[in-house]
Amino acid sequence: MGGGTPAPHTGPPGGYQTAPLSSRKAQSLDMSTVERRTPGVKENPKRIRPHGLTEAPTFTPTAEEFKDPMEYIRSIAEEGRKYGIVKIIPPENWQPDFGIDTERFHFRTRRQELNSVEGGTRANLNYLDQLSKYHKQHGTTLNRFPSVDKRPLDLYRLKKAVEIRGGFQTVCKGKKWAEIGRDLGYSGKIMSSLSTSLKNSYSRYLQPYEEWVKSAKPGVQQQIEAEFGGPITPSPVASPMKNAMSGKMGSPVGSSFGPDSQAIRAASSALTASVGTPDKSDVDMIDATPIKSNTPSSISGFTAVNAGGSGGFTPVNSGFTPLNTASGVRKDGEFTPSASSMRSENGVSSRRGSPEGRGAPLGSPLKRQHSECGSDLKDLANGKPEDTENGERRSKRLKKEPAPMVAGSHMTLHKPSSVPRTLGDRTHNKPGEKCEKCGRGDDMKSLLLCDGCDYGYHIYCLDPALKAVPDRDWYCDRCLVGTGEYGFADGEIYSLRQFQEKANNFKDLYFQKKMPYDPILNKPRLVTEDDVEREFWRLVESVHETVEVEYGADIHSTTHGSGFPTVERHPTNPYSTDPWNLNILPLHPESLFRHIKSDVSGMTVPWLYVGMCFSTFCWHNEDHFTYSANYQHFGATKTWYGIPGEDADKFENAMREAVPELFEQQPDLLFQLVTLLTPAHLQKVGVRVYALDQRAGQFVITFPKAYHAGFNHGFNFNEAVNFAPADWEPAGQECVERYQHFRRAPVFSHDELLLTAAARDTSIKTAQWLAPALERVKVRELAQRAFLQEQLPVFNKVILGDNEELAEEEYQCGVCKVYCYLSQVTCACTSNVVCPAHFRDICDCDKSKITLRMRMSDEDLEELVQKVHDKANLPRAWAAKLEKTMLETPRPQLKALKSLLTEGEKIPYYIPELAPLKAFVERAQEWVEEATPYVSRKQQNRRKNEKAWRAGKTKAAEMEEKEREHRRLDSILTLLQTADELGFDCPEIEQLNDRATSIREFQLKARHALATPGALSTTDYEGLVDLGKSFNVDLAETDLLEKIVKQLKWVDNARELRGKSLTLQDVDELIKTGVELGIPDNNDQIIFYKAQKESGELWEKKAKELMSVEAIHFQQLEALSQQAAALPVSRETLAQVDQILNKQREAHRQIVSLYEASKSPYLQNRPKYKDVRDVLDGLSELVSKPTGTIDLEKEQKRHEDWMRKGKKLFGKANAPLHILQQHMSYVESRNQHCFALEDRPRTPVEPSSREPSPDAKNNASFGDSSRGRHREVFCICRQPEAGMMIECEVCHEWYHGKCLKIARGKVKEDDKYTCPICDYRVKIPRDAARPKLEDLIEWESEIPNLPFIPDEMDCLHRIIEGASKFRRFVSSYTNSPLGLTSAEVPTMRFYLRKIEGAEILLSHETNFFRQELHRWMPIAPDPPPTIEISQSTRKPRPTKQQKLMAQMGIKNPEELPAQFRTKPHVFKKKIEINGKPTPHMPIKPAPVRGHGSPTPTTPKPEQMYEYQRFGSATTHGSPSYSQPSFRGSPGSPVLVNNPGRGQTLDPALFNPNGYHGHRPSTISSSSSPQYNANNSREVNNMFEQLTNHDSPDLYLKEPSAGPPTSGYESLAAQALDQSTESLDSMADQFLNRDP
Repeated sequence: MGGGTPAPHTGPPGGYQTAPLSSRKAQSLDMSTVERRTPGVKENPKRIRPHGLTEAPTFTPTAEEFKDPMEYIRSIAEEGRKYGIVKIIPPENWQPDFGIDTERFHFRTRRQELNSVEGGTRANLNYLDQLSKYHKQHGTTLNRFPSVDKRPLDLYRLKKAVEIRGGFQTVCKGKKWAEIGRDLGYSGKIMSSLSTSLKNSYSRYLQPYEEWVKSAKPGVQQQIEAEFGGPITPSPVASPMKNAMSGKMGSPVGSSFGPDSQAIRAASSALTASVGTPDKSDVDMIDATPIKSNTPSSISGFTAVNAGGSGGFTPVNSGFTPLNTASGVRKDGEFTPSASSMRSENGVSSRRGSPEGRGAPLGSPLKRQHSECGSDLKDLANGKPEDTENGERRSKRLKKEPAPMVAGSHMTLHKPSSVPRTLGDRTHNKPGEKCEKCGRGDDMKSLLLCDGCDYGYHIYCLDPALKAVPDRDWYCDRCLVGTGEYGFADGEIYSLRQFQEKANNFKDLYFQKKMPYDPILNKPRLVTEDDVEREFWRLVESVHETVEVEYGADIHSTTHGSGFPTVERHPTNPYSTDPWNLNILPLHPESLFRHIKSDVSGMTVPWLYVGMCFSTFCWHNEDHFTYSANYQHFGATKTWYGIPGEDADKFENAMREAVPELFEQQPDLLFQLVTLLTPAHLQKVGVRVYALDQRAGQFVITFPKAYHAGFNHGFNFNEAVNFAPADWEPAGQECVERYQHFRRAPVFSHDELLLTAAARDTSIKTAQWLAPALERVKVRELAQRAFLQEQLPVFNKVILGDNEELAEEEYQCGVCKVYCYLSQVTCACTSNVVCPAHFRDICDCDKSKITLRMRMSDEDLEELVQKVHDKANLPRAWAAKLEKTMLETPRPQLKALKSLLTEGEKIPYYIPELAPLKAFVERAQEWVEEATPYVSRKQQNRRKNEKAWRAGKTKAAEMEEKEREHRRLDSILTLLQTADELGFDCPEIEQLNDRATSIREFQLKARHALATPGALSTTDYEGLVDLGKSFNVDLAETDLLEKIVKQLKWVDNARELRGKSLTLQDVDELIKTGVELGIPDNNDQIIFYKAQKESGELWEKKAKELMSVEAIHFQQLEALSQQAAALPVSRETLAQVDQILNKQREAHRQIVSLYEASKSPYLQNRPKYKDVRDVLDGLSELVSKPTGTIDLEKEQKRHEDWMRKGKKLFGKANAPLHILQQHMSYVESRNQHCFALEDRPRTPVEPSSREPSPDAKNNASFGDSSRGRHREVFCICRQPEAGMMIECEVCHEWYHGKCLKIARGKVKEDDKYTCPICDYRVKIPRDAARPKLEDLIEWESEIPNLPFIPDEMDCLHRIIEGASKFRRFVSSYTNSPLGLTSAEVPTMRFYLRKIEGAEILLSHETNFFRQELHRWMPIAPDPPPTIEISQSTRKPRPTKQQKLMAQMGIKNPEELPAQFRTKPHVFKKKIEINGKPTPHMPIKPAPVRGHGSPTPTTPKPEQMYEYQRFGSATTHGSPSYSQPSFRGSPGSPVLVNNPGRGQTLDPALFNPNGYHGHRPSTISSSSSPQYNANNSREVNNMFEQLTNHDSPDLYLKEPSAGPPTSGYESLAAQALDQSTESLDSMADQFLNRDP
């Protein structure tokens, strides 16, 4: 309805309605439009409900109670069982997220007609349907009801009234027709012919059918029993197991009936004979009306007279829609699903076994014969699955299709490994493929198909045989008798949003005209929950009014996803592992379902329910009588009705009495979940019915055996699952027996669950409930085996192996459907399996050939049960042992009681006697602990620090007072009396008696010793004290003796320490201890140590005074250090003195050693400069410099002057000293490539842009191979290709843009370029000056005269050696007497390129090659000038001060504002001693430039050329190419003549004032990013470090090796202060501590 109803699928297969659910996607559900739980809102139970029902209890646990679901449900179980159902409202903070993807969630609904689910109404409609078929079979069309007194006659009620009164003959004889008329409601104006009308109606319409049914029903019953191997199974609906089993079974078990047996044929013949073939003399009923072509056919087979107009009455079947019709038209214009889309309640296609599959196509004019394409094939062609998921809850393990996946998750639907078996099967073929009489599938033209069930019969196999196919509808006897099967038809597929719109529109439209007008609100009154509840039951009981709704029930959460967060899809959500999560609850540690080896959908895996207004779930109780939990995620109210488990039998009897016809046809009707009975009717027969309303965020718990039903008030979403605490087990066993009685397959094996629990869980808690359960299993199993042994003395026995597992179909009885897990009867001739009770039905073989296959032997079974019993009896056995111990003696041993207590505590189960025993043992142990200090001979640790105790907290003082009380002598007597009262025995009691006697003897000895002072030695006094303490009793004698002992020990200790070295702290503590012990001041030891203390304090004062001055007098300090050996001084002060002296001595030793080594005649014996600098830098930590420091600093100054000379050579005069070595390393590395002798002249080659770039940090020298092969080198740097490359138009050599400082962005594609080798006017950019080789050799010659070994010596030697080798090598060219020729121009360019690329200047060679090149290949008009120096072309960076001066337009630094002037650096060392600043005495530095010098001026840079930058380079990886030469005008100033090359670039272009025109160039770019990134970055960093842009401070002083530090005096003063503070702190701690 409305926008929520999906469009009917009219297209080809594969459309929306046939697409897999996981592939669909729709608009998501707006969660703000649905009812959710509102925190803080409390609901009140209804006081008055429809039908006068009592409200079931509602529980609101606290957060603490809600933690464990099993524990909480156990606490409310006693109350809950009284009602069958309860509601639990979680704490307000428990609000799990909704875990379903509402865009992808799709489900198929079930259609429900409300008046059809009511038992009485459905029985009425079923009867009318069968009656209509019967009359149509005999040529009359019952298309209207007979009327009596202008009212339609209810034929079903008439039939029931006659049946109750004994039948037609009895009513006629008793003249009870008038009585029947009154029962039917004709009690008003009774027509004179009422009795006659009722009699005639019965005899015309009902009696023929009733008489026929009496004769045909036994045959039909026999036929059905033959199909199912015995009495009618409660659920004769076809299931997937039928086809699977038909190929395995021989004949049906329980009888010798087979598909072709004579008994079946006889029964079928009898049925056919009772009906016969109608002859032509049959005429329509008098009041019958022919069916018009334009009148919609009634689905039940007849049409009401007022179906299309406004008649005077409403037919009782106006809303009835049986499921046996392929299609039909409802009165509201909606089409009923075709038979192919119908599904039985267990979720499988039921074209043979249920009415859904038996209907003929609407309006079929001819009798249907055999079709080549069966209905199942049509279903598959239409894309419909063979099975659907909307089956009833009893089909939980019937499916065996591949496990579907949940869209958007990793959950897999776990399917059971097998399906229940049945020994009998009507056929393994599809309906209509063979004759049901003869069993043959030939002669298909003569095969007559039943218009109800589609099964075929040869016309000549019928009895009597037919000559031709009838021209009217024909039904088999089975359809005419009726099976009473009923199920909900499949609805459409919806998303949540679509179904919400449908549900909301339905409810709004339905109640729109039914609600009274509210004048206050000026609109219809709002619909209340009571309105919906009353209207629901009215529609359920209405025979004339039919309302159809849809319900998304039993939706598998494994297929569609759970509403709760799951670990697979939401691993971080805390609710995914919450114990109340319905995915977690079934497998709770206390739920027995954890012992089921496979998941059971709907029981251990939740099912989902999506409801709309009036959608209902009928009366049922849970599978295996388990508990169930239902949680509403969101939506409208769901009303529940519950019946306590105690009234389950009353309820079933009430149902059978209300609709006996339905139970006669389907004894297992209560398993079908398709029948309702009103609470009012149930209450009338004494059944207690309770109700509750479930809302969003609430749980409903159902208890074992409790029947429950309910309906929805609107759109909502619920989730439900089963769980099984230990108290469920007896109910579960009862349910298994009930299944066996009704021949219904259980969902799982109860015996397997028990044995699995026995193997997995060996706890006593489990054994308590498992022992009686296994005992029942053992008794039953042994009885069945004994029965089999009694009936068959000879048969085979097989015991399965320990690891041998059977599929479920291999241990399910084919007769009673029970899982015979422990023992099964098999036979080699068949794959059938039966339980021992049905061994006769296994096959037709000699029964001595059968095999009893056992899971375990009788002995093993008894042993297992006995083990569980023993485990369960552990608590009782322990209690008996305790009772025996207590009765043996009136004073039991405490040891024996402790042993029993330990043994009982190890038993993991609650034992009532354990708590009292534990309390008694603890009380006795407390007595022992109180007595132990008195009887123990080990000296107890008494309070050691009286002062700390007194300063402690009040609680500690109170505890001490209690201990004092326990140490009283009277406590011993009290303990002995308490032991007698408690009544136990232990060794401490006897020892305490002995101890009381010993204390009395000690008191006598102590008093005698105190009375005679000096009579005993210190050791004797100490022995008496230890004896007194050993009693752990406060005695005055012990305290006095202890004081005397401490004084004697102090005197002895002070005397011994006189000859030992003590610190000032030791002496102070010794004096304090003596004073505390009461030693008098005139004691010799006290006087001596006080004098020692005064001397030590004077020493301390003098030492601190000496260390506090800046210029320390080391001789006096040395004298104090020697005096410390004879005086008590503090360790800290002495350590400070020794530290100062040791540092001064070590520094002096190092300075003398270095200075002497610097005078060695051999250079290799002189110290390294780095070592000297480290020592001198370390002097900053000293207060004053040792002797000889000035001399060593002078030598350092002389060495650093040599280094500064080197810096000037390399153009780094302003750089720090450490830069020299770094720059020389760079020069050496550059020269290795440029002076490499292996690099020989070659013809120009093109660079390969595909080669990788060299590592910037480890540039290989020329000749090294990369990846095992030679790489070409280019440019003045003689390095492989990297980055942007540019080609010289003259020599065709390629140069790095980086080396020539040519930017990529300023290069034009058609520019030409002449390199600086070919044209000397093109300047080579240089970041540093290049020293001449001769200057370096002269600089190196000064090294032997240096005082120290320079760090740069080796590097300098390698640079000179490499350059000299190269000079000697090229001397063959430069010193050739024959001179060079024009043919050697490439060679000259090659060596000049190498010389220009080196970082030292070979002036002779450079000038020679330049002159020769100009001679043989002139480009510039003038010859090149002679070069004697090579300076940096880089502009020096201005200092900060220079920038400020430029901004302000000032040339003299003195004119700068004061805040911007540079201040000369002055070392200021602030030292504080005792909070007062002391004068500063800096270290004497080596002579340097004056601090007052003005800011040095920056050296004037050499003239530099601002080169025109080149750009527009080719992309990485592109091959190099050349552009055509630019042809300028003859008089262009840009171009000049180049011999042999035509016009080329004028060198003036590189002048900043030169011509900036469009110039051609040939360029290349490397594909290697390594050089562009790493190499470029490191080279830039190197150039930045080597650039002359240092701060002006470098002109004033040399950089120090480390941060400035304070002087020697400051360090000593600080150390003294720290030691003084530490000493004072230790003294305070000592004074606050008791001895």
